Order: sequence, then C-alpha cells, then structure tokens
Amino acid sequence: MKGILGTKIGMTQVFTKNGKLIPVTVVEVEPNVVTQIKTMEKDGYEAIQLGYKTVSPKHSNKPQMGHVKKANCEPKRFLREIRGVNVSDYTLGQTLDASVFTEGEMVDVSGVSKGKGFQGVIKRHNQSRGPMGHGSQYHRGVGSMGTLRPMHVLKGKKLPGHMGHVMTTVQNLVIVQVDLENNCLLIKGNVPGPKNSLVLIRTAVKNKDTVKEMEELITYQETLNQETVETVEVTTEAPEETAEAPVEETETAPEETNEDTTESTKEENKTTDESSQEEKTEE
Repeated sequence: MKGILGTKIGMTQVFTKNGKLIPVTVVEVEPNVVTQIKTMEKDGYEAIQLGYKTVSPKHSNKPQMGHVKKANCEPKRFLREIRGVNVSDYTLGQTLDASVFTEGEMVDVSGVSKGKGFQGVIKRHNQSRGPMGHGSQYHRGVGSMGTLRPMHVLKGKKLPGHMGHVMTTVQNLVIVQVDLENNCLLIKGNVPGPKNSLVLIRTAVKNKDTVKEMEELITYQETLNQETVETVEVTTEAPEETAEAPVEETETAPEETNEDTTESTKEENKTTDESSQEEKTEE
C-alpha cells in the first residue's frame, strides 16, 4: 500500500499512437513530506502521515509549528494518514513525488464530491414524480411519510436535503502517464471533487498487484517537431519552373479561286447585256 496527496486540476484527453482517445484527469502532485510515522508499539497501528501544501508560519500556530519541526519542514495546510503501508520503507522528513506510482498501476482516488445544494427527492434519491395532470395536485412531492403507528417519521426515510459535498472514493482507476517534469499524474476516468480540490491517491484495495500494459502516447513535443519538419521541407523545396510552350505560327493558306464559277458568271453577264440591247433596238 502506498499513497500521495494531490490537487485535481481538471480533465482532458490524450491519444495513443494507434489513434485511441483516452479521457484523463490531471492531478498535480507537489512534493509530500512524511511528517509522522506511527508504529504498532507506540500508537497501536502502523501508518504514515503526509503533509501537503506549504503555508507561511504566520498562518499556523505553535502546536502546528512544533509538529512539523520534528520532520524539519515548513508548516503544511493538509495532513492525512495512510494505513497499511510498510513503515520501514519511510523515514521522517522524507519527500514523495509523482514517481511513487508507475504507468499502468491501479489506484483508488478519494475526495470531497461537488456540492449540489438543497435538492428534492427526485434529484437526490432518483424517485419518480406523480402524474402531471391538473387534477392530481401531486407532482414532485415526497410521498407517504410512513405508517401512523410510530407517530413519527422513521430514521432513514429518503427526504429532501443537502446533496453532495461528501467524502467519495472511486476505485480501480488506471494511471495513464506519470509526468515527472510537471509533477502531474494522468488518471483515466473521472475523479471526485471540483477543480483545485484535495484528492488522496492510494493503491487499489481490490487490485493491489495489478499493472496494466499501457499503449504509447503521442506527446505534444513529438507533434510540434513533426510540424516544424514539414514546414521546413515545404520551404526548402524549389519552385517548379513552368516552361511556356512555343506558339506555332499558322500560315494562312491562299484562298482557292474556282475558275469554273468565274467563267459561268462572265457568260451570264454577256447574255444579260445582249438581251438588253435587243430590247432597245425593237423599241
């Protein structure tokens, strides 16, 4: 069993080299400090206490300052215990980062869920509404309060009230990627709590020794390098010279004169002249 405290940043998605999309939650993991080690002889159980989020001394009191002074570290905002760990693997004042987990490990993530405010029984307990006709006069009511015999409402009755804002644990989530450069963990699926909320990541209770094989992811740096290489190749290519085809000069052939047609026209003109002269002599 091992664990670490972190901050939920939000959700995003990553792609594998096979083209598969994986929705992930980004959890920022600042260095955790082991502020206390509890043993069976002294405390009755074995556990380690982790401190997370450094605060200024003016925002802490003397007992808090004295507690973290033993671990030789600054005051911490959050202190959480993790039981079931091998105490001999930790020392007081040791710092833990994202390298505690590896890719493919199964984890359980705990956090305070989002608050929904005061809600009715339909949204809070998934009950059904009544008929929506005008004469029913019962639409989104609570329903029967129980029998008349006890003269009070029995405990456990599902009624309207505050919804959400409770400690919730989502089990059997897979760590997709461990980003040591940015101190982040990419966890597949959703994690309880709003953005910038505290979450506790522990080894999965039901799958302690399970490590799944993770496909290789496409990183932003790889895509950026590929785009730059493509742009360089495009700019270095010489523009193709377009050779203009020579324009062929077409010689205009002389028009062919038909001798037969010219002769026939001449003869017609002669006959018309002769006929006109004969008409004049007769007159």
